[in-house]
Amino acid sequence: MANKTGNAFDMEIFLRLMSFAKKYRRNFIIASISTILLSGVALLTPIILKDTVDVYIANKDTEGLIHSILLMFGVLMIEVVLRFTFIYYANWVGQHIIRDIRAKIFRHILQFRMSYFDKNSVGKLVTRVVSDIETIAAFFSSGVFTIVSDVLQMFAVIIVMFFINWKLAFIAIAVLPILLYATKVFQKAIKATFQEVRNQVANLNGFVQERVTGMKIVQLFNREKIEYDNFKDINNKHKEAFVKTIWYFSIFFPIAEILSSIGIGLVVWFGSKQVITGEVPGPGTVMAFVQMAQMLFRPLRQIADKFNQLQMGIVSGERVFKIIDTDSAISKNGTLEAKNLKGEINFKEVRFSYIEGEEVLKGINLNVKSGQTVAIVGATGAGKSTIINLLNRFYEIDSGTICIDEIAIDTYKLESLRTQVAVVLQDVFLFSDSILNNITLKDSSVSKDAVVEAAKQIGIHDFIMTLPGGYDYNVKERGVMLSSGQRQLIAFLRAYVSKPSILILDEATSSVDAYSEKMIQHATDTITKGRTSIVIAHRLATIKQADKIIVMDKGLIVEEGTHSELLIKEGGYYKNLYDKQFSLDVAS
Repeated sequence: MANKTGNAFDMEIFLRLMSFAKKYRRNFIIASISTILLSGVALLTPIILKDTVDVYIANKDTEGLIHSILLMFGVLMIEVVLRFTFIYYANWVGQHIIRDIRAKIFRHILQFRMSYFDKNSVGKLVTRVVSDIETIAAFFSSGVFTIVSDVLQMFAVIIVMFFINWKLAFIAIAVLPILLYATKVFQKAIKATFQEVRNQVANLNGFVQERVTGMKIVQLFNREKIEYDNFKDINNKHKEAFVKTIWYFSIFFPIAEILSSIGIGLVVWFGSKQVITGEVPGPGTVMAFVQMAQMLFRPLRQIADKFNQLQMGIVSGERVFKIIDTDSAISKNGTLEAKNLKGEINFKEVRFSYIEGEEVLKGINLNVKSGQTVAIVGATGAGKSTIINLLNRFYEIDSGTICIDEIAIDTYKLESLRTQVAVVLQDVFLFSDSILNNITLKDSSVSKDAVVEAAKQIGIHDFIMTLPGGYDYNVKERGVMLSSGQRQLIAFLRAYVSKPSILILDEATSSVDAYSEKMIQHATDTITKGRTSIVIAHRLATIKQADKIIVMDKGLIVEEGTHSELLIKEGGYYKNLYDKQFSLDVAS
């Protein structure tokens, strides 16, 4: 979407936001009608006041005065009801619309490729989904409806003024062109500042989110002062962006107030002359014009303020739609349901790069038979983890073909493919929830009994029952209440209960203690039995029993074979790796 910062008002974004109201047409119409009626009812008070002063008070008509007061009271009650209706339904529509927009953007984010998250701050995405969309709510409740109401009221006031006394009407609106010009200049200037404010809010949220998440690293490396200074700098930029908006407000509103006061003063001066010369029946007309002048100028001042709400909603809408319009989803053209897969995997001349022109995989050919356990080893950056990312279709390959059961993986429906491939990562992510929910991921088709039975089979039931509450124990954010080994065991159980056709273990035992490693080794033996498994390992001692070992270096497969076959290759890459690790283990 093109950036339209220079425009005071972006009609394209406005219409797109308004399109979400179609779903709530009935309540939108109620809010709109109450807005229109409010603008008309508000005008009855100065008209009644005119007759009250010029007719009833001037003629000392007590009965007419009481009738007039009761009429004013009735008008006031009608206005109260209409204002209640307007406020309730305008906000009701706004809240329902932002719920829909928030659901749409979050659903869209869930479909993004991993590459999108590699390049974009989580904090900024949170800002889009939460605070930017809250601003859109004000676009409807405090922006659109209020501005429509105020504009209608202004037009109605001008028409009534000219109907009563065209000379006084001209005097009343004499300053209006200047005020309208000042409002236009203000609106254009304020949009750019609001965009800067929203950018700084996103930067602030992103910075805080990352530092709080990485607080252990911040404290471990004594970066408290450095990060505090960085925060002060970002926080100051946020303050300066807001101060700039205050600067425009502080200029516009005094100007608007002075022009309004001049307009009312002119009405009083000229109206009083007309009363003296007898051109108007009495002071009631002047009082009515003063009240209508206030009704004319006050909304104009408020429109500038409400237009700010509208502008902020437009700016936020532009940012939200930019994400919604981002085409970063994995293609879902597959039509084949991935059920009861045998688990045979084939990579044929697969090339892939995270950054264009920098290949990570350079023509990989890999064959994994159904039920085999294949280990992949190699130095950091060799391309081991990239293989599992591609098998799950987290990223799209540059060229070549990846097949499961001799069918290209993009032929399968993406959701069904991923249900057949379970992954246990080295860095296990657990949600702030119970152990049971972290295992089932709230899948209602997986019962607690099934989880308990699976836990017993892989040997971790007793460990879970030692925790307070057992399966209902809350592990808190990212599983901080558990050790790395315990988190790994939960991840194994999560993979096991999903009953995958293909299992991937990504360095699952590289950072656990000896006791946990024994439990994990038992769990590994259980869940890989009779199932195609790919094990990415750093510690070579854990993969001796693999049916085949693939050795990678700089995006290429340099060796493959069993543990014993690779050890007899003099000067072989695997033998050198194994000898180095073995000598280190002996030394330690």
